[in-house]
Amino acid sequence: MSESPIASAPSLVLPPDGRQSAAAAGIQRGVRRLFAQLGHATIPEFTLASGRRADVIALSSNGVLTIIEIKSSVADFRADRKWPDYQDFCDRFYFAVPESLPLDILPEDRGLIVADTFGAAILREATHHPLSGARRKAVTLRFARAAASALHALADPDCVLDGKF
Repeated sequence: MSESPIASAPSLVLPPDGRQSAAAAGIQRGVRRLFAQLGHATIPEFTLASGRRADVIALSSNGVLTIIEIKSSVADFRADRKWPDYQDFCDRFYFAVPESLPLDILPEDRGLIVADTFGAAILREATHHPLSGARRKAVTLRFARAAASALHALADPDCVLDGKF
């Protein structure tokens, strides 16, 4: 049996999607590294059933879903008020910010991560509020389909996917 094209081609990576600023992309990379070290799988720019797009969603080995909202500047935080809607799609919610952002502008009742391109650190743990079983199943299935579709796109970039996860 021949080796998988993914296993034999470690240089395959998802291209940047271009929606983030360079600062936000660096924070995203650091956050994803942190969650990988914690044993979570992550997906960036994850579209929820509501149509909103979470900056990063993480799935732990025991099924805990965490959404991380990246804020790269004070203006970015003040301009975006959609983040409270994410609470309905995760067990835990964090803001991830650069070290330069004044932390006192962020809500104290949410988790807090400081990140850069090389890594991240949790400064304040997120409150755990378990999802209902039906919602957890729906988000986890959406996560699985998005991850499988991304892997398929790497293995077969010429394949047209419907984009519905």
